[in-house]
Formats: sequence, structure tokens, C-alpha cells
Amino acid sequence: MTYDGTGSGAGDGMGGGRYSGGNLATRLGDAAVAVVIGAIVVVAAALDGDANALDYALIATGSLALAGHRAAPRVVLALTTLCLSGYVLHTQPGALALLPVAGAVHTAARSGHRALGAGAAGCFLVAQLFSGPLTAAQANRTLLLAGWLLCAVVTGLADKNWQAYLRQTERRALEAERTREEMARRRAGEERLRIARELHDSLTHSISIVKLQAGVAVHLARKRGDEVPPALLAIQEASGEAMRELRATLEVLRDQPPGQPPGRIEELVGRARSAGLAVDLTVTGDGGDRPAEVDRAAYRIVQEALTNAARHAGQAQVAVRLTHGDGALTVQVTDDGRATPDRPFVPGTGLTGMRERVTALGGTLDAAPRADGGFAVRATLPLRYRPPSELPVEAP
Repeated sequence: MTYDGTGSGAGDGMGGGRYSGGNLATRLGDAAVAVVIGAIVVVAAALDGDANALDYALIATGSLALAGHRAAPRVVLALTTLCLSGYVLHTQPGALALLPVAGAVHTAARSGHRALGAGAAGCFLVAQLFSGPLTAAQANRTLLLAGWLLCAVVTGLADKNWQAYLRQTERRALEAERTREEMARRRAGEERLRIARELHDSLTHSISIVKLQAGVAVHLARKRGDEVPPALLAIQEASGEAMRELRATLEVLRDQPPGQPPGRIEELVGRARSAGLAVDLTVTGDGGDRPAEVDRAAYRIVQEALTNAARHAGQAQVAVRLTHGDGALTVQVTDDGRATPDRPFVPGTGLTGMRERVTALGGTLDAAPRADGGFAVRATLPLRYRPPSELPVEAP
């Protein structure tokens, strides 16, 4: 059930403000309130002892009509007022006969029909006034009922204004939230640009110097007819790869769409072998339809694992295994280096970033020393990964 509109009764056929729709629970609640009001008036009529079948029919019709006040407030107002006015003129009941009319006047005023509500209240008061002899007591009772009906109009208008205030407050809160989100996004973008500038001004220059010097050394060695050391070739190739990856990182920081994955794992393993690391690569299954995000994550996982093996495993044998199957890619990198389960293991920044990358794709990661010595990294990446921008949005 939602209240919409803030008009004053002018405008469309239903007035500037009206109730529309409603769920089952709200409709049942309205029906329950109507039944309770009707029951109170019926009990009061029974206690007076002057009511007959017609009176009970008028009470029931006028009271139960209140259940539809949200969908048709004007119809409910007219029907309730006519029924209860007829009951008052026929039987001259007590003041409790006012309840259904007061409810209809209240809901009409809350829906923006305050003029109609006041008119219906006036009709009921005239019926009350002329339902018996025009005595002072009759006039006083009519004035008392007029006060209650005036309260019904005022509370209806107050409720209408309160609902309008709540809607306005909600709109302002949503607007403030959107403004805060926009400011946060803008500040995050400015920070990314600052980091991109710092990386470009510092790392790009340093890596370019390394690449240039390695290239010059290789050129001079070949010019003299000397054999180029494999380590020097590895430095030249690694510096070029670092430049390409740094450019890709700068594109991401500048909110530019990332390009293809940074490279093939076979090439990564080949560079590790050139640097002196004993690496064995095994690929099982067909991975031709892997998403680019999964390829990129697998590449980074193998890259970080090989880097850690080169730094910590010593003269170790490293095995890289890529297994496709069951809708997932399993990346496993193991070595037989110096790591043992009884030595304390504290994940570094590289492993933490690896875990974050795998979790973002909905996968799992296990990284720990092996029971028989060495270290093992095992990541499972789902091949049916969908970026958050492509996920279906649930209706509120």
C-alpha cells in the first residue's frame, strides 16, 4: 500500500492526493478495522434495543465499506455517510453511530478530499440534529459530534501532511546519499590518477633505463662476437614485459578498458627457465574458451608463485599444472624447496593479492607449505565468471 500525491483535492478526478494499490496484508488490515468498527456500532445498537433488521443492514453496509477507503475514498465517504445518516434518522441512536462516518471523513481528508469530507460531516450532523425533537440536549449532542468530526478532518489533514513530509525527507536522504557516492567516486578517481602519475613518473623511467642498458649490453656482446649471457637476455625480456604490464596497470588506474591478458603462461614459464629456475609445465584439457578475466588471474597466480619460488625455494624443482574440467580451471604450482609445515608461515602482500584476485572471480585458493617439504599453491577459477556489470539486477 503506497500513498501518492500531495494535492489538496483539486486536479484529477480523485483529487490531488490519493491512495492507490495495496498488498494483501494491508487490505486485510483495512477489512479488520472496518469489521471492528461495525461490530462496535452493532453492539451499541443492540444495547439500545430500538434497532431492527434495516438498521443493522445500514450499519453493516456503512461500516464494511470502510475496507475500500484506499481505492475509492469518495465512494466510501458517500456510502458510509448515507447509510449512517439513514440509521440516525430512523432510530435516533447514541453517539457511537458517529464512528464509521468519522473514519470515512478522516480517510477522505487524508486522501485530499477535505471539502467532501467536511460536506459529508455536515450532512450527518443535519441528520443527527433532526433525528429527534429540537431540544437543547439535542443541539448540545450535535455540537459534540461536530467537534469529533472536526477532529477527524484535522487528523486526516495532519496524516496527509506527515506522509508528504516523510516522502520529502526520504527524497532528500536519497539525494544526499547519491551526492556522497558521487563525491567518493570522484575522490577515488582523482586518487587513481595521482597514483598513475606517480607510477608513470617513477617506475616507467627506471624500467626503461634497465631495458635500455640491457639492450645495449646485448648489442655490444653480439657486436664483439661474444656469447650473450642467458641472464642478460632474461633481464632484457623481463624489463620489456614489465613495461607492458605497467602500461596495462596505468590503463586500469585511468579507468581505461584493460586490453588482452598480459601474456601466455607458456611464455612466463619460458622466461623463468631462462632466469635459471627449473620449471615443468603441464596443461590438461582444452582451455580455448577461457574468459579473459580468468586468463589474467591464472597468469598472475603463476607469476607470483614462480617469483616466490625463485626468491625462497633455492635450487628447487617447480611444477606448474593447469587443469581444465568441471567448468573450472585449476592452477597448481608446487616446489620442493626449503618450506616446511613446522616453520611459521606468514602470507605476504603477493599471496594476499592473489587471494583477493581469486575471490573476486568466485574461486578458491589454498597456499601453504607441503607436508613433505616445499610450498604449494592451488587455485580453482570458475570458467563461467560473469563481471558484476553483467549480473542481473534484482527488483527492489
